[in-house]
Amino acid sequence: MKFTVSQPALAKALLVVAKGMATNSTLPYLSGIYIRAEDGTLEFQTANLSISIRHRIAANVEEAGETVVSGKVLTGIVKALPDEAVTFAMGAASSMVEISCRKSSFRLNTLEPADFPEFPTLALERSIELPSALLSDMVDKVYRITSRDTSRPILQGVLLSVEENTIRLVATDSYRLAVCDSNVETSTTEEAFLAIVPGAVFHDVLVSPSMSERLTVGLTESQVVFSFGNTTYVSRRIEGNFPNYRQLLPTDCTTAVKLDIDQFGAALKRVSVIASSNPSVRLDADRGEGLVRLSASSPDQGESLEVLDAEIDGSSMAIALNFHYVFDCVNATSGAEGLTLELQGPMQPAIFKSYGTINYLYLLMPVRM
Repeated sequence: MKFTVSQPALAKALLVVAKGMATNSTLPYLSGIYIRAEDGTLEFQTANLSISIRHRIAANVEEAGETVVSGKVLTGIVKALPDEAVTFAMGAASSMVEISCRKSSFRLNTLEPADFPEFPTLALERSIELPSALLSDMVDKVYRITSRDTSRPILQGVLLSVEENTIRLVATDSYRLAVCDSNVETSTTEEAFLAIVPGAVFHDVLVSPSMSERLTVGLTESQVVFSFGNTTYVSRRIEGNFPNYRQLLPTDCTTAVKLDIDQFGAALKRVSVIASSNPSVRLDADRGEGLVRLSASSPDQGESLEVLDAEIDGSSMAIALNFHYVFDCVNATSGAEGLTLELQGPMQPAIFKSYGTINYLYLLMPVRM
């Protein structure tokens, strides 16, 4: 095997497949990168117990071949190399690959490529093409809401549905719920496209350096497949029934508070400084005075209070919320024109809503005052 490729192209390719390497595995293949060179193309593969990634780039291939090397070591070497041509060379019977770039040279131990996990066979049952920029913005608003509890894998996933040119993402950790949707031209048929995708995987795919303007999401019996440009990203598909989130959404509210996102976020940040040991922040909506009071107290630190002007419809009401969770909502709606808080009662879920190119709903369970 012998080929030459530019350092920037090689570094980018390694960054694309890096998410597929296992970090603490005792199996060296799962922390390795498979490289195959043939017909002017380099193919890189990584695989761990849950995802597989394949990425291809152009290169000057003099002799076809394949090998597996340590992903961590190879990535470290390539990052440190100058912006020059990098040459890989390995004899047919050699157990080492030689890497050279300008005046630098390295010899790395290799693993037997035949033992590397075979890339999954992809027999797609359904697929759909979506705009990647829009989907990335939507995933960024919901994936942090997924649960970290490994005993409830359904709650670690994001529900993706596409029906009648409406794309919707839903995530919940049982304490809060995030729903966002947007209208988009898709290739979907009259049947809804539905899948539960691991939240962290969904995010990693959409921040890939090789992401193209559009990506294809496909489903097999047990996998979800993302294809974009010269990259294929395969993850396990979460099986089971996603919670019926629609039954949690009330049809009306007792109090509606219109908030300026920037002012509300800044006030919340100041008030919460005093709530380091107690993440609860109280919100009092006073319709008579047209004010919202944010307050927090701590037996050790003292008290804090912020007063905001607000447009309030309905009855005056008070509720206490976990300010860490409220911050997630504020960050997700940053850039929107406004934020509306709907309340049904002090011990009923609070619902934040914002509208725009992406419509966003965030349901949050209250804490005791």
